[in-house]
Amino acid sequence: MSPSGRYDELVQRLRQGVLDTPGDSAAALRRAVLERGKRPGGGSAARDALPPELASYVDKVARHAYKVTDADLASLQATHSEDALFEVTVAATVGAALHRLERGMAALRGEEPD
Repeated sequence: MSPSGRYDELVQRLRQGVLDTPGDSAAALRRAVLERGKRPGGGSAARDALPPELASYVDKVARHAYKVTDADLASLQATHSEDALFEVTVAATVGAALHRLERGMAALRGEEPD
């Protein structure tokens, strides 16, 4: 088995668990968050898919999770439930982790970083 395919089944199950299960947040929102988590600051599609305050939060989670404060979450609680914020946070971290996995596997194959 090649290193690149080693985790495919696990990654697929993780993505399904985060994106395809019922939750407080819409699956489409979680999908957009996961994609933005893969590319914080993202391309135009990732940027346009989320409200600015949520996009900023997702970028912070994906890049510098240790900098997320209670104030960051409190500002989002006016428009999102606690459960929805949890789901968004999980989707953002999974997106960031998947991007790092992809880049690590590319490095093992000798590919240049993007």
